[in-house]
Amino acid sequence: MANSRRLGGLLGPAIGVILLSEFPLIQPHLYDDQIPPVIYLSGIIMFVAGLALVRAHNVWEKNWTVLITLAGWFLLLLGLVRMFAASQYQQAIQGASSIAFMVLEGCLFLVALTITLKAYGPAPTPTE
Repeated sequence: MANSRRLGGLLGPAIGVILLSEFPLIQPHLYDDQIPPVIYLSGIIMFVAGLALVRAHNVWEKNWTVLITLAGWFLLLLGLVRMFAASQYQQAIQGASSIAFMVLEGCLFLVALTITLKAYGPAPTPTE
């Protein structure tokens, strides 16, 4: 649990701030001119971050800690898609609805908020 709290204390706020900074109501034209090399580069970063999370925290318990593991796998897989299909990813994003994008980002923000609150909240007391 200590490892989950440590990783969650880094991952939750980082994902939350990233999502807020790219939210369409804050920066409406951020993704208007994406180019495949930038998509590829972000894929490399996502892949490495996801791989690091999966290696450090591959925990499949029925509690909040599984969100960290799922985030790692999500980053790893999305990184691979962006690396191997940057042009197709660019086309898919340009055709996506902005409302669907905001709903997805809102859900991901709630996951980030949950991870943050669990990581920085009071430590669980051991039960006997």
